[in-house]
Amino acid sequence: MEVLKVSAQSNPKAVAGALTAVFRQHGKAEVQAVGAGAVNQAVKAIAIARGFIAPNGIDLVMIPAFAEINIDGEERTAIKFIVEPR
Repeated sequence: MEVLKVSAQSNPKAVAGALTAVFRQHGKAEVQAVGAGAVNQAVKAIAIARGFIAPNGIDLVMIPAFAEINIDGEERTAIKFIVEPR
């Protein structure tokens, strides 16, 4: 499964487009975000992607979870969203 990493400066519409492309190719995707601003952008992107996919009769859902990731040699806690069809 492909992982999309979102930052606080990410454009939600661009992330939604990438998420839609990954979803269409693999059938599900994972979005990772570290920090409140990044989580905000990720949730907005997922909401926009639902609108992109809905005309195809697919209802996207997200499953939030914690993930431990390594950034510059330092362990950080990220929020990951598994995005898949209902």
